[in-house]
Amino acid sequence: MTRKKKSILIIYTGGTIGMAHDPFTGTLAPVNFNQIARQVPELQQFGCSLSALSFDPVIDSSNIDPSFWIRLANLIEKHYEKYDGFVVLHGTDTMAYSASALSFMLENLHKPVIFTGSQLPIGTLRTDGKENLITAVEIAAASHENEPMVPEVCIYFENTLLRGNRTRKHNAEHFNAFRSYNYPPLAEAGVHIRYHYGLIRYPIRHQPLRVYTQLDTRVGILKIFPGMSREWMHAVLSRSHLRALVMETYGTGNAPMDEWFVEPLKQAIERGMIVLNVTQCPAGSVEMDRYETGRKLKEAGVIGGKDSTPEAALTKLMFLLGQKLTNEEIKIYLNKSLRGEITD
Repeated sequence: MTRKKKSILIIYTGGTIGMAHDPFTGTLAPVNFNQIARQVPELQQFGCSLSALSFDPVIDSSNIDPSFWIRLANLIEKHYEKYDGFVVLHGTDTMAYSASALSFMLENLHKPVIFTGSQLPIGTLRTDGKENLITAVEIAAASHENEPMVPEVCIYFENTLLRGNRTRKHNAEHFNAFRSYNYPPLAEAGVHIRYHYGLIRYPIRHQPLRVYTQLDTRVGILKIFPGMSREWMHAVLSRSHLRALVMETYGTGNAPMDEWFVEPLKQAIERGMIVLNVTQCPAGSVEMDRYETGRKLKEAGVIGGKDSTPEAALTKLMFLLGQKLTNEEIKIYLNKSLRGEITD
């Protein structure tokens, strides 16, 4: 019996991987995907069918917003039945936000959606873009007994495959730009690609892909810092349009215990605002019962974000708020792992 050739769709959205130096200004400017394909002729050696789509115009990752996530999710939905996997070429600055958002927006996903990019343009001599793209395609096409090896939204960078909603950009200069501090790699690429099957989320049963495109952007981030004032707190919490707040606290979820800090938080929560507590530390988890400072926040109604990244916390709130759930329902889901984004 002839094995069906795998088909992969490469979606070029923009980013450094597709940049070239403008001869007149000397700055980096986007190029079209055909130029990327010419730089990586090795793509033609894969035993799978490759197709490509390019955003027009391409988008610098600093300009990414929720409308981009909706457009990308719709594009994947449109082509979902035709392809076995997807590779998304994306700028590194907001890649962790996009991968987190897509993980929530694509429910019942049973095909790989692999984000990748590069720190150097693909046309430069020492680029990391070639290896990242080639291996991302190989992972997207990988299967065992005709089932995808990694049916998740992931980020592949510098020999490592990471769960998208567990990932943060940690270095602006090195090729190993991304880390997943609270969850191990799903796969590691050396001479062979070694998949860690026990860490990968596999669907219990195949259900039709469901794509959520309703996102509520009335969410903000408040980073606690020494010297913040009551005026600062008032300026943030008095925003009438704000529905939810990701609060980045110290250590295991600690913040000032002063009345001027805790009381406005409590009042905002009583008015219906949802406040989710995540740690500023790259690694570790919020444990609000551990210290008195954390317990004060819990008593005020602040929700513990466990070991969520700020990127996953923000996009999860946008996703949940967009589903028109009650606050009580949202609080339940915030403490529940929906796509492997937190440790239950």
